[in-house]
Amino acid sequence: MGKLNAFRNIFYRRELGVEMIDAVSVFGFTLFIFLTGVKMDVKMAFNSTKKSVVIGIISLLSPIVVGIVLHKTFNEHKRMNDVIKTERIVGTLIESTTSFSVIACVLTELKIINSELGRLALSSASVGDLSTLFLVQIISLSQDWATSPLLALQRVLVGFLFITVLFFVFRPLMFWIIKKTPEGEPIEEVYIVAILMVAIGCAIFTHWTQQAPLIGAFLFGLAVPDGPPLGSTLINKFECFVNGIFLAVYITASAMRVNPRKMVSNPPRVKFSIISFFLTFLAKFMSCFIASFVSFMPFRDSLAFGLIMSSKGVVELAYFSTFRDNWVISEATFSVAVFAILVNATVIPLLVRFLYDPVSRKYAGYKRRNLMHLKPDAELRVLACIHWPENVSAMIDLLDLTCPMKESPNVIYALHLIELMARDSPVFIAHHKHETNTNVGGSFEDILAFYQYEQNNWGLVTVNAFTAISPPKLMHEDICTMALDKQTSFIILPFHRKWSVNGSVEAENNVVRNVNCSVLDRSPCSVGILIDRGGRRKSMKSSSYSVGILFLGGKDDREALTLAKRMARDPRVKLTVIRLIAYQDRRDVLDWDTIMDIEILKDVKQNNEVLGNGCDIMYLEEVSDSGSQTAKIIRSVADYYDLIIVGRRYGVESIQSMGLSEWSEFPELGIVGDLFASTDLESRVSVLVVQQQHYIAESRH
Repeated sequence: MGKLNAFRNIFYRRELGVEMIDAVSVFGFTLFIFLTGVKMDVKMAFNSTKKSVVIGIISLLSPIVVGIVLHKTFNEHKRMNDVIKTERIVGTLIESTTSFSVIACVLTELKIINSELGRLALSSASVGDLSTLFLVQIISLSQDWATSPLLALQRVLVGFLFITVLFFVFRPLMFWIIKKTPEGEPIEEVYIVAILMVAIGCAIFTHWTQQAPLIGAFLFGLAVPDGPPLGSTLINKFECFVNGIFLAVYITASAMRVNPRKMVSNPPRVKFSIISFFLTFLAKFMSCFIASFVSFMPFRDSLAFGLIMSSKGVVELAYFSTFRDNWVISEATFSVAVFAILVNATVIPLLVRFLYDPVSRKYAGYKRRNLMHLKPDAELRVLACIHWPENVSAMIDLLDLTCPMKESPNVIYALHLIELMARDSPVFIAHHKHETNTNVGGSFEDILAFYQYEQNNWGLVTVNAFTAISPPKLMHEDICTMALDKQTSFIILPFHRKWSVNGSVEAENNVVRNVNCSVLDRSPCSVGILIDRGGRRKSMKSSSYSVGILFLGGKDDREALTLAKRMARDPRVKLTVIRLIAYQDRRDVLDWDTIMDIEILKDVKQNNEVLGNGCDIMYLEEVSDSGSQTAKIIRSVADYYDLIIVGRRYGVESIQSMGLSEWSEFPELGIVGDLFASTDLESRVSVLVVQQQHYIAESRH
C-alpha cells in the first residue's frame, strides 16, 4: 500500500510539473503575440499596393480551395463523423495562414528584410494576417448564427465594443503617457506594468467570450503606438526575456506532446494530414510564385518569394497546440503538424539563401560611377546621408562647395537614416517639397534644411529627400540600393565620432561606424566620409574658403583631386594641392599609377585655366621619407584650411606612410585620414576622406 501511494505521489507531481510548464509556456506565448502586435505596422496592410493585396489574399484562399477539394475527395466514398470533419477544416485553415511575425523572423534571419523582396513579403503577409483574422471571425459567427442568431449578434456587439475600447480609449491613454514623458526620458515603470496587465486582461476577456485568448493580446498590441518611446520600451524590456525563455519553453512543451505511437496507430488520419500539408503548401507556394512572376519579378526571386510566403513557424505551432488542448484535432494530426512545421522551418531558409542573394547580384554589373569619369558638363548626383541633426549643416556646407553651375548642376538625394525600433517592418518615406509634417519625429526639420539649400541655389541644385527606418545591420543596403537606383557618382557619409564645441570628443556611435564600413565595402560608386570636428562655420556667402588636399598618389587620391578641382571653379575657394613625395620618387622609374598621377596633376601645376576662369590654385611639394615626417607635415598644415581632402588609400603601402598603419585607430579612414581624426591632433579642421568606386574586376569582399 505504501508503494502504491508513493507511485501516486510521483505521478501527481509529474502531472503538476507538466501543468506548470504548460501554464508558463502559454503565458509566455501570450506575451509573444502581444509583442508581435506591438511590432506590426497595421497601416502597412491598409496602405499596401495592389500587388501586395492580391498576393496576400491569394496566398490565403488558394490553400483553402485545395483543402476543400481534398476534403471532398477523401469524403467521396464514406461518410465522416463531425469530429474528423472539424479537424480537417481547422487543419486546412491553419495551413493556409500567413503569419506576419514568422515571415519577419525569416527575413531578419536571412538579412533581406529591407530588400525589395522583403518589403513585398512583409506587406503581403500583413494583408494575409488581417485577412485570416477576418475570415476566422466570419466562420465563427456563421457557426454561432446557425446555432443561435441572438448569440451571434451578442458576440458581434461585444467584439465591436472591445475593439472600440482598445483603439478609442486605451490608445489615446497611451498617447497621453507618451506626451507626459519628457523627450529623451524613459517611460515610467508603473505605466509599463499597467500596459502588460491590460494585455493579459485582454487575453482573459477574449477567452471569456469564447474566443482565442491570443486574439485579445494581439489586438491590444496593435493598439499600442509603435516605435519609440513606448513601443520600443516594451520591446527592449520584454522581447529578449520572452523569446529567450518563455518561447523556448513553449516550443519545448509543444514538442514534448508529439506522440509517434498515435501516428502509427491511426494511418488514415496521418495519411490525410501529410497529403493535406503537402498540397496546401504547394498551393500557397505556386500562387505566390505565379503572382510575383507575372508582375515581372525575376524567376529565381519569384521562387524565393513563394518559399518565404509559405514559411511556417511558432505561430502555426501555437494554433495546432491550442486546438490539440481543446481536443479539436487528434494527437496523430498534431504530431504530423509538428514534424511538418519543423521541416518547413529548417529547409525554407536554406533554399531562399541559395536562390536569393541580393548583394552579389545587385553590385555585379554596375558601370563606372565616380567623379573622375564624369563628363565636365554632366550633372553631379550625390547621395548625402545623415543620422543626427548635427550632420546637416556640415553636409550642406560641403555640398555648397561642389560649385553647381547651369552647365553641370547638382542633384542631391538626402537620406535620413533612422534605426528601426519596436517594429518588424522597415519604413521608406519619399518626402515632398511642400509637405508640412512627418510621422518620423525630428526628421522633418533635417529635411527642411536641404530644401532651403535648394531654394538658395535655385536652378543649380535639385534636392530629393527620403527617410529610411531600418535595422542597423541593414542600413548600408538602403544606402547602396538608393545609390544604384539613382545612379549617383558620390556618397557622403558622416563620421561616427561627434566633437563638442571645445574640441573634445563628445560621443561615438559604433552603429554608424559599422554602416560606414559596410558602405565602403559594397558601394556602387565613390564614397566620402566627412569628419566634422566642430570647427568654425563659414556662411555660404563668405568671401573665401580655404581648401587643402594632401596628394600621395593612387586612385583614391586622384578621385579626391577631381573633387577638389570641381570646388576650385568656385571663386570663393582657394585650393592648395600639397603633394607628398619621397626622395626615391624623384627617380625616373615610372609605373602606370604614377603616370596617371602625373597626368591629373599636370593642369594643377600649370594652372593654365583648363579648370575654368578665376581658379585660385596653389601647388606645393613636400618631401617625406617616413611616416613620422608625414605626421609632422599634417600637424603643421591642419590649421591653415577650412577643409582638407584626402584619399583613403586603404591597404596601399608607401614610403610616406611607413609605420603609421600600426597606430591606425580607424582603418575605414585610411592612414592619412586616421591622423586627421585622431584626438592627438589639436585642430578643428573638417576633413573629407574619399574612396574611389571599386570596379567589378577588382577583388572585393
